[in-house]
Amino acid sequence: MSQSLDKLMYSFVMEDVLKGFFIYVPPGYVACVYDLGRGVLKKVLTPGLHFKIPFWQKAKLFNTQTLEYSISRNFNPQNERALGDIPIAALSSDGQRMGIEGTILLRLDIHQIPAIWQTIGEDFVVKIIRPTVRSRIRMVASRFTQEEIMSNKRDSVEAELKNELERIFYSRGIFVENILLSEVGNIAQFEKTAGE
Repeated sequence: MSQSLDKLMYSFVMEDVLKGFFIYVPPGYVACVYDLGRGVLKKVLTPGLHFKIPFWQKAKLFNTQTLEYSISRNFNPQNERALGDIPIAALSSDGQRMGIEGTILLRLDIHQIPAIWQTIGEDFVVKIIRPTVRSRIRMVASRFTQEEIMSNKRDSVEAELKNELERIFYSRGIFVENILLSEVGNIAQFEKTAGE
């Protein structure tokens, strides 16, 4: 009994101490390090095992894979930090109120992640992405008629929206890989579906 208790304590202490010395970064992620003396370090840690100073440095993982920002009726607005949004209400150039759903594919610039963490923080979705996406979708939708957005000029709408988002996100270290509008319809139709 005493031997198994000693083994348990030994493994607990070793795991606790070793976790304090090392940072494991899985594939598709990078780690930023906050140092108590120097602040957020500019160098990011790529996938692998890295040494850190326990109690003096803290690490935060950031996903560098393509992120899917889904605009959908299935999105739960209660989770503010989730990557997505409810359908965006917009007004077309012919005065039609529309609901717009789709997907925006984003990726964080590895080299700018320390600046994102330092200047914006971990909740960059709430502070930057969501308000910008809402604003730019409404602005671009106002340049087209509802018919153009729903059918023959959808690719032009997506290209213009991508350009607008890139213009704002690029300097902040966020790449826009693609815009895919999935459904555009009368806003009343979206509200009715959401209420059911």
